Amino acid sequence: MFGTFALYVEDKIVLILRQKKEHTADNGVWIATEIEHHASLKKQLPSIRSIRLLGKGPTNWQIIPESSDDFEESVIRACELVVKGDPRIGRIPKPKKKRSKSSRK
Repeated sequence: MFGTFALYVEDKIVLILRQKKEHTADNGVWIATEIEHHASLKKQLPSIRSIRLLGKGPTNWQIIPESSDDFEESVIRACELVVKGDPRIGRIPKPKKKRSKSSRK
């Protein structure tokens, strides 16, 4: 997925692993969530923040930056939440729109 690795649980995207040479501040583990869950997730994953590449202000996606002092511990904690089926993590991607025959030419 765009030079990253996406992790799904059934039909939900839960995490994206990113390590690129450009925009290195956003390298790390991206967490699919909703804005209303940020505060409660931050209590368990203190280093999470919004992804700068996605624009200013809060975004649904959060990141555990690979530069964080607690990176490994936070990623393990996030994975444990995913395994337990934490409803704060995971989003069902919007279905792709089918291209019409005229737009394929």
